[in-house]
Amino acid sequence: MRAQVYVVRVRGYWQARATIQALVDKHFWMNGDFGEAGFLNEESADTGWLLNEALPLGDACLTVELWEAAMGRKRGKKVRVERYINDEEKPDSGLEALEVLAACANEAKRIAQNEARTTGSGPWWRLGSGKERKTSRRIEGLLRLAEPWVRTKGRVERAAELGEIAEGAKRAADMLQGRALLRSEAHALLFGAGMPGAAAGWSEMLQLAALLGRVRLSGSIAAGDGGRADARGRRGRERSCLRCGSGEAFMHRTACAACGRLCAYCTACIGMGRSRECELLVTGQRSGLAGAAKGVVLPAGELRLERWQLSPAQTAAAAKALRFLEEPHTEQIRLTKAKTGGAREFLLWAVTGAGKTEMIFPLVESVLLRGGKALIATPRRDVVIELDPRIRKAFPCASVVTLYGGSEQRWENGDITLATTHQLLRFYQGFDLVVVDELDAFPFAGDPLLHFAADKSCAPGAARLLLSATPPSDLQRAAKRGRLPHARVPVRYHRHPLPVPRLIQTPAVKQLLQQRKLPSKLLAAMRASLDRGAQLFVFVQQIAFTEPMAALLRIALSHAAVAATSSQDADRSDKVQHFRSREIRVLVTTTILERGVTIPKSDVYILDADGRLFDEASLVQMAGRAGRSAEDPFGQVYFCSRERNRAQLQAVHHIQTMNRMARKQGYLLPATEGGSPL
Repeated sequence: MRAQVYVVRVRGYWQARATIQALVDKHFWMNGDFGEAGFLNEESADTGWLLNEALPLGDACLTVELWEAAMGRKRGKKVRVERYINDEEKPDSGLEALEVLAACANEAKRIAQNEARTTGSGPWWRLGSGKERKTSRRIEGLLRLAEPWVRTKGRVERAAELGEIAEGAKRAADMLQGRALLRSEAHALLFGAGMPGAAAGWSEMLQLAALLGRVRLSGSIAAGDGGRADARGRRGRERSCLRCGSGEAFMHRTACAACGRLCAYCTACIGMGRSRECELLVTGQRSGLAGAAKGVVLPAGELRLERWQLSPAQTAAAAKALRFLEEPHTEQIRLTKAKTGGAREFLLWAVTGAGKTEMIFPLVESVLLRGGKALIATPRRDVVIELDPRIRKAFPCASVVTLYGGSEQRWENGDITLATTHQLLRFYQGFDLVVVDELDAFPFAGDPLLHFAADKSCAPGAARLLLSATPPSDLQRAAKRGRLPHARVPVRYHRHPLPVPRLIQTPAVKQLLQQRKLPSKLLAAMRASLDRGAQLFVFVQQIAFTEPMAALLRIALSHAAVAATSSQDADRSDKVQHFRSREIRVLVTTTILERGVTIPKSDVYILDADGRLFDEASLVQMAGRAGRSAEDPFGQVYFCSRERNRAQLQAVHHIQTMNRMARKQGYLLPATEGGSPL
């Protein structure tokens, strides 16, 4: 995509801008009358210059950046060139402004071609020698480069058309609030909303919305500051992706028909559409909750918590999180500023099966009551789909949008948004509450791109709620040392203790498959589980072992309802559904099902539990599939391995610590009410 650059003089000072629809800018600055919409610009310009050459979008944006650097405004300095061209008494001050703009455009093109910046004793923005600048040839050369803009008065002939553009700009800005979309995505959103006009008309609307400060238009790849701190290179002009924050290491350059030169695109987020230097990124501006919340009086927190009928442990944690959300004290910001750069974070550290989803309901309600928007993000598509009916049932009067790859609601806006973490790349400061569920799960864990997306989706002053049964070690340390506000929930909603894993000594899975025989202790335990009516999760480390182990179990258990699934299984969703409906009694799987699947009556068998792929967190998560329902709280968990290693000992210690904490805090049911004597 190409854009033009121009300068206008407003209140005696020159400023530079880039535009994708120059006629809109010219009318905005030189007249400002948009028909029925009225005058939209209170600070009209008295003169201006538009460079005739259409530049690649990235070069146009860089030209404006170089102009601002030349003016000294980035650091608040008043340098010689600014005083010179802003001198209204000089008859050629407009030509000086045009000269600097043309020099900035040339410099931007040189930088784009990786050429060295002009060197010498004089400023790079001067064109030609001192003698040449005083000649008529220099003036004629400048005038050929640009179109002069002069102020016009009175009503315009295109009043009806301009009124439609103004109305469309306001509607487009409203729909783009909190979004960060490539040009094609923005057009798809506007088309889906029934906006009139073709791409050219939408470009006029977007440009006017940008002039009104409602959206920001830029190249999706830019040089200089910006992007993720971990992705920045040493050189100041290295490019970064403004959508995902990735740096120069992820840039790939190809010949581009749109801009006529080598053009960089980002390989890190290419799965979400190609982000490149000459591709427009449309960022919708949003005021956030601060403005919407004025004058809203909320009922007492205790009353709002009562309606959700939470357990004592859930109520205590939700109340603490609610206070954090509604009372953003300076101390809270201070505690989290060092780690997050100013974002307000709260960790909800709750055991598997604690009912974390129910605990966030009061927080979502609080944001909605104050006119805000809430986002619930999770790494996996399966969990998003499962959450959808639960959220709609809890908030029947709210509009709910569910986003994942292939979602039909891709361009809709809602009060509550459910999304996979990859979808957050398409948002910018769009939410007043961001809930990140299972933050330690793949692919969110350890992926700086997705963490960047979660950060930029938060509106200024928003709260980010982190949910996990097994938080990363750095967050655990921060919470224990008082640097991260948090609440711990050591017990499940039914108030029974977590099942403590037992060890069954078995050979490695590879050996079992070679021998085509199960150890007697393992076989007896599995038969006992089936006899009591339980369903079995059987976890293995490698995808290649799932089908062979399922075949072995069918023979050993004399049971036909045994199946296998993994991340590579195209029928995984169907098999999980059949498992939920008890059509499958034994499911052999990998860690793909360590989270998000709840079976009311189930036992868990983890084979090769001493393997390097199973760490403490994954063992705790897999063990958490058992005992989740109040009807069967004492499900069985078995670590099956040749020996008990450190990860297994840590997982058992983790579970026992939570049980002791629950007992100490009085959250467990007493034995007289059916609780465990522990």
